[in-house]
Amino acid sequence: MNNQKEVPTASGKTVKVLDRHIPTVDYFLRIWISNKGRPTIHRATYYRWLNDESDKSKSDTMKNIEELFKALATDIVANEGKGIFYAKNRLGMTDKPVVESALREQPLFPDLTNVLQIEILRKGD
Repeated sequence: MNNQKEVPTASGKTVKVLDRHIPTVDYFLRIWISNKGRPTIHRATYYRWLNDESDKSKSDTMKNIEELFKALATDIVANEGKGIFYAKNRLGMTDKPVVESALREQPLFPDLTNVLQIEILRKGD
């Protein structure tokens, strides 16, 4: 949330507003950890630890970090409309609408339909 962007106002002025970036592992390793004054690791090491099943503690930690990044990125995409292509390519999201209808088809003349069905059943006997 430290990033700011300039946005024009209705009066013609520009103001700086807070603007979140979609988090990436690369940003986390190269910039964020360094800004906190902590030692960091190389991306290749991160991904090696992520896929290393022999050391479960490192692997689980890296998987938790991956899940946090995905959850935050999903939140930013869903609530702020940013990073649509990132969401499609990296998070597996699609832009297909889900259509669910609670409406049931009902006949225009239900009483007449029931009478016709009874007549058809009688003729079948």
